[in-house]
Amino acid sequence: MKLNELRDNAGATKKRMRVARGPGSGKGKTAGRGIKGQKSRSGVAINGYEGGQMPLYQRLPKRGFTTPNAKKYAVVNLGLIQKFIDAGKLDAANINEDTLVASGLIRRKLDGIRVLAKGEMTAKATISVTGASKGAVEAVEKAGGKLTVIAAAE
Repeated sequence: MKLNELRDNAGATKKRMRVARGPGSGKGKTAGRGIKGQKSRSGVAINGYEGGQMPLYQRLPKRGFTTPNAKKYAVVNLGLIQKFIDAGKLDAANINEDTLVASGLIRRKLDGIRVLAKGEMTAKATISVTGASKGAVEAVEKAGGKLTVIAAAE
């Protein structure tokens, strides 16, 4: 094999369409844009434009409010914690936010970690996190463990 013999696999590349290059190309004259009108011109952006009529997204009333400083929690389910304990990636005796991040169960703490009750918890674990659902607290205590909710580190 020589350098001049190198080729892409058959079908790996597709020739680009050269529009407005004569009638023989199949995309000559109007270049596939049809005839006249706003869409045949360049520089057109008409998403949501209704010909001067007030667009629907502006006619509808605005409702609600998004708190700009709302806390964003990293969420973890009990079933996943149990899975990591079984795999030996977490020590059931002492589970806190730093050990959850170190084990790779969650990527980052954000404003804190919140534990939810999805999944089974069988290990007797001691967990301390920023937040937890009532169901999660009950499930951990039912398994003989303890789930404490600590104040978020400001």
